Amino acid sequence: MSDGVVPAHSVGAGPELPIAWARLHPLSPLAKGGRAVLALVAVTVPRQLAGGGLEQSRLGVDAAVAALVIAAGVVSWLVTRWRVADGELQLELGLLRRQSIRVPLARVQAVDVVRPLAARLLGISELRLVLAGSGTGKARLAFLPQHRAVQVRAQLLALGAGLTGETAEAPERTLASVPNKRLIASTLLGSPAVTVAVLGTLLVVLTVVAPTSVGPVLGAVGTVLFGAAAAAFRRLNVEFNFTVAESPDGLRLKSGLLQTRAETIPAGRVQAVRLIQPLLWRPFGWCRLEVDVAQQREREVGEEDVGQLTRALLPVGDRAQADALLARVLPGAVTHPPPDAQAPRRARFKAPLSYRRLASWHDHEHFVARTGRLQAATVVVPLAKAQSIRWTQGPAQRRLRLATLHLDTAGHRWQAAARDRDLDQANELLRRLPSLARAARAR
Repeated sequence: MSDGVVPAHSVGAGPELPIAWARLHPLSPLAKGGRAVLALVAVTVPRQLAGGGLEQSRLGVDAAVAALVIAAGVVSWLVTRWRVADGELQLELGLLRRQSIRVPLARVQAVDVVRPLAARLLGISELRLVLAGSGTGKARLAFLPQHRAVQVRAQLLALGAGLTGETAEAPERTLASVPNKRLIASTLLGSPAVTVAVLGTLLVVLTVVAPTSVGPVLGAVGTVLFGAAAAAFRRLNVEFNFTVAESPDGLRLKSGLLQTRAETIPAGRVQAVRLIQPLLWRPFGWCRLEVDVAQQREREVGEEDVGQLTRALLPVGDRAQADALLARVLPGAVTHPPPDAQAPRRARFKAPLSYRRLASWHDHEHFVARTGRLQAATVVVPLAKAQSIRWTQGPAQRRLRLATLHLDTAGHRWQAAARDRDLDQANELLRRLPSLARAARAR
C-alpha cells in the first residue's frame, strides 16, 4: 500500500478510482473556510464603517483570525487522503487526532453530489455517501472537480452494485419535474408560510389597536417568525428546479437554488414512502411524496444537512403523478384504502378529529397506514424492510379495546403506525406480519 499521492488516470468510461492514496481538490480549503471568512467580513466591515475610520488593532485581529481559518483548512487538506480498495471507500484524516474511515460500498444507501454556493463559484463539488447505521457521518469527499465528482459517484454506485469501476454512467429517463411556480405556491400554502402570515397579520392589527403592546408581543413571536420564514426559504432553496429521473443504478433527484444537489438512491434501498396531503393543498389536488432510506442520525450528518434529510420524491404534484412514482419505487403498492381499512367507530372517542382518516391495510408485499387530519399522511413500508413490529396500548385504548401496531424500518424519519385498531385485529396483525415479512425477504 503506497503512501504517495497519485492522480487518478483515464481508462474506459473515465478516470479510474485511485488505488493509491489521492488528495482532494486544492481549492477545498477555500470552499470550506469561505463561509467563516465571509461571516467575519460581514461583521468587520460594518463595525469599521460605524467607527468613522479604520481601527488598525481590531482590523489586525480580524485578519489574523481569517488567516488562521484558511491555514486550518490548508492543514486539513494536507492530512486528508482517500482511495478505493477492497470494495471500500477509505479515508484518512486529522493531524493531532488521526482517523481512518472504511466505508463498505455495499452499505451505501445513496450518493449525493452537493454544490454549495462557494463551491459552485470555484467549480468544485462535494460527494456525500449516505449509509445505514451510525458512526459514518464523515463519509464524504469535500471537494472534487465537478466532472470528477460525477464520475466518482457513478463508479462508486457501480462497485456497490457488484460491477466494475470502469462501468460507464447509466443513462437516465426523467419521470417528473416540478414547475417552480407550483413549488412557490405550495410553499406559500405550507405551514411555515401560513405561520408567518398569521403572526404578521396579528402584529399589524396590534399596531393599529394597541400600539404599546407591539414591542412585548414582537419579542415573544419574533423567534417563531424567523424560524418559520427560514423553514419556508430552506424548502425553496432545497427543492427549486426539482427533477426525478430513473436509471439502472436507481433514482436520481436533482434540485437546488443557491446550493444544488444531485442524489442517487440505488434500487432496493428505499425503506418507506410517505404521501402527504396538507389541508390547504387539497382544494388544488396537490400532494407530496417522500422517500426514506437507511441513514445515520442527524447529529452525525452535520448541521447543514438537517433540513435536507427527508428526500422528496415529488415536492408537490397531483395524485396521478404521485401514484405513478410510487409504482416505480414500490411496484404493487397502493395508497387508496380498501373498504375494510378504516378504524372502528369507537376510535372516535379517543381521536374525535382524525378517526375518520385512520386506516391501515396490507398485502403480501406492503403494509400501509394512514393518519392525520390537518396533514393527512400515508406511509407505505415494504414488508421485506421491516426491522421490528411493535404492539402498544394506552389506558384509553384499553377501555375501548383498541391497540396500535408499529412497523419500524432502518429509515430514520418515520414509521408505519396502524393507530387505534380493534384489539383482536391488532393481535392478529401482530401474529401474521412477522411471517409475511420473512416470506417477503425470501423472495
